[in-house]
Amino acid sequence: MRPLGVQGAWLSETRAFADDRGEFQELYSGRSLRGVLGYEPGVAQANRSVSRCGVLRGVHFAQVPPGQAKYVSCLNGAVLDVVVDIRTGSPTYRSWEAVLLDGPYRSLYVEAGLGHSFMALTDDTVVVYLTSQAYDSGREHGVHPLDPDLGIAWPEHIEPILSEKDQRAPGIAEMERRGLLPTYDACVALHRSLREGEPA
Repeated sequence: MRPLGVQGAWLSETRAFADDRGEFQELYSGRSLRGVLGYEPGVAQANRSVSRCGVLRGVHFAQVPPGQAKYVSCLNGAVLDVVVDIRTGSPTYRSWEAVLLDGPYRSLYVEAGLGHSFMALTDDTVVVYLTSQAYDSGREHGVHPLDPDLGIAWPEHIEPILSEKDQRAPGIAEMERRGLLPTYDACVALHRSLREGEPA
């Protein structure tokens, strides 16, 4: 588990054990996460998306508390996976970091309170992500992934394909004005309570 530049995001790198029958891989380890987080986030839901080249999903996040942490793996194809610090008051507010997920040996963990987005770089890209909380449409929000105030460097040679919902998403300045972004203090308090075993 390697921490990224955005506090609250980690890159997990694993390996497979192969023999003449095939191979075996531990895709997710709650124990490894506990080692870096101080708590095990648990898995409430497992999601799978299939995308053609250029599909751009996000920037998505859920209200805190309880928020929604994500453990993201690309099982086929490749994605440019981006974590965005949308926590007002954070030392790295509005910063982002991108990682290439191009196979099952690299996964991204995104703590609750951070924004998450990815672009499919190939056709038939399959992404599986485990979430700490079940999807709740009333608590789910988005920031426009092409917002110039974020300036995410998506691949220039690929035309982005957005859902209608993501096309309508406001920029980060508008979300901040509306008071819809998580605060850094609320996220710190949430994760402290999880480490101490208190209800979120």
